[in-house]
Amino acid sequence: MSSHDGEAFVTANSAEEAVDRLAELHLRATTALNQALKRYLSSRVEPDAGERELFRYPQLRLTYRCHGEVPATTRAYAKVQAPGVYCVTVTQPAAFRGYLLDQLRPLMHDFTVQVEVGPSQQNIPYPYVVEQGDELAGSGVTAAELARVFPSTDLSAATDAIADGLYDWELADPLPLALFDAARVDFSLRRLVHYTGSDWRHVQPWILLTNYHRYVDQFIQHGLQQLRDDPRFVRMVLPGNVSVERGTDAATAQSIVNGVVWHRYQMPAYHLIADDGHGVTLVNIGVGPSNAKNITDHLAVLRPHCWLMIGHCGGLRQSQTIGDYVLAHAYMRRDGILDRVLPPHIPLPALAEVQQALQEAAAQVTGEKGESLKRRLRTGTVLTYDDRNWELRWAQERPLINLSRAVAVDMESGTIAAQGYRLRVPYGTLLCVSDKPLHSEIKLPGSANAFYERAVSQHLKIGITALDLLRNQLNSLHSRKLRSFDEPPFR
Repeated sequence: MSSHDGEAFVTANSAEEAVDRLAELHLRATTALNQALKRYLSSRVEPDAGERELFRYPQLRLTYRCHGEVPATTRAYAKVQAPGVYCVTVTQPAAFRGYLLDQLRPLMHDFTVQVEVGPSQQNIPYPYVVEQGDELAGSGVTAAELARVFPSTDLSAATDAIADGLYDWELADPLPLALFDAARVDFSLRRLVHYTGSDWRHVQPWILLTNYHRYVDQFIQHGLQQLRDDPRFVRMVLPGNVSVERGTDAATAQSIVNGVVWHRYQMPAYHLIADDGHGVTLVNIGVGPSNAKNITDHLAVLRPHCWLMIGHCGGLRQSQTIGDYVLAHAYMRRDGILDRVLPPHIPLPALAEVQQALQEAAAQVTGEKGESLKRRLRTGTVLTYDDRNWELRWAQERPLINLSRAVAVDMESGTIAAQGYRLRVPYGTLLCVSDKPLHSEIKLPGSANAFYERAVSQHLKIGITALDLLRNQLNSLHSRKLRSFDEPPFR
């Protein structure tokens, strides 16, 4: 044992031992806090000082004392760049077990490090142990009173300072081990439940983001088909935590789907869960860059392998046809949503693995190649606005659009790509041209329905196929292009 701030830390000799210890401490802390909260609600007995000492997140500490040169590795993660002590508080270690093992195993294999686990000095806010919220109903206790008795949420402790490069690595002691600490993660886990309408544990590591509900209908039908045909998939979870299990007959499954009240949730999510942990989640983020930033802020704490934007756009070139695809190679960000933390003059690199997967998926699904595929699939710059009626400023915007050589316009793609870059999540965009606002081809009710029926199913299949292709490229997918000078060991 070693001592840190008066608390006992235990050395872990393997990644598994470290995660087991984290899970043990987290369960002990949340159980103690939950029991004390319930006791207070029923009898107004406050926790004593000894109990309060238990209400803390577990901490993972890694010490690297380098003798000689730092071992070289081409991995973009699970590596240390300099000697020092690295720490992070951890929440929900049982649910994050796979992720934690994926980071610790190569670190402990390639570098001579000491890994220790113990209680931190960071309190767990009481709202994060209340699972349903109905525990507080009818108790007669106000939130202000509970905040006086129990640790409460402190938003100053839940920041993105490390991801945004605001962390002073020169003066830091200890150094950060991961982008997000426990308080930041717990904050987002609760927001995910609120916005998506399902438990955050259902979110899969391969994520599709869309801006139109018809993609949802197609994804559900795809999921039901996969449950019938592919033994890798075990269930589909819909908003409200409604589940369709593998083996459910078609009529019953459709009845379950029909009963889902998805419109209760701002950005409903649909999860096709695989037994190997590599399922697919679709989130209907709605329209606008604010929604796009909001949901990706929270999805990022789950450390997904990739998120792709598949949605509609306006085609800006005369040669485009409604139903054509646009593969974004660059982004012109006019949405303004991230300008304070990621100025629009910062380039967002196209990730080769993602671009190639999307192009190959388009070829596979459409059956077209060469010049035929190039007529359907245009590559180039996608312009993202925060103003849906930007066309009313066409005279002012035309010179800049012309200089950028933009081929499509939407309201989410640039934000989603910027969030992937900022939060180190591989990203990509494949859009479908639904109208040509500058060329007198706008969506009218009849033509819109004909277009959607023809294009949406194929477009969704391309996105899912691209994710299938990327599963075999995990080591190269988590690209060094997304790493800054000063970067935590964990991805």
